[in-house]
Amino acid sequence: MIIFVCVNLKEIFKKQREYAWPRPDRCPRCGLSKLWGHGFVLAYFDGFAGGLYLRRYRCPDCRCVVRLRPKGYFIRIQAAIETIRAGISQRLCTGRWPVGSSRARQGHWLRALMRNAVAYFGNAGKSRLLEAFDRLISLGIIPVSRAIGPAIGAVFESTYPSVS
Repeated sequence: MIIFVCVNLKEIFKKQREYAWPRPDRCPRCGLSKLWGHGFVLAYFDGFAGGLYLRRYRCPDCRCVVRLRPKGYFIRIQAAIETIRAGISQRLCTGRWPVGSSRARQGHWLRALMRNAVAYFGNAGKSRLLEAFDRLISLGIIPVSRAIGPAIGAVFESTYPSVS
């Protein structure tokens, strides 16, 4: 399971495993009040030369592994949601991709968005892609994913404050 938390990526990059991650109060699956530390997993994000260590916890009761992930990023995607949306918006408005990110990757996002928009909203969704992007997010679907359907696994929003 993934819990999104407000964190500072620059601080995580600087402190690595020493970063003070917030500890969830209870297991999101079974509600047990104590989670055990379960190490770290390396993840890559745009703008950082190397990987960042994301904290994991494990429930001793149901054995669920919970991974903390920064808010503002989709599961399995390195770029921020805002960056993806801004790139697609610029392409739709000007016909050009933004400078600085891979054109192939941005094209992948646009094609996946078109596919998902048509799958969920019919041909009308194809003509209003930015609206479809926002609506898919509100439905809990990653709009630029090649997989059609909700994100794999359960995802929970967290109300943890930013830890600096």
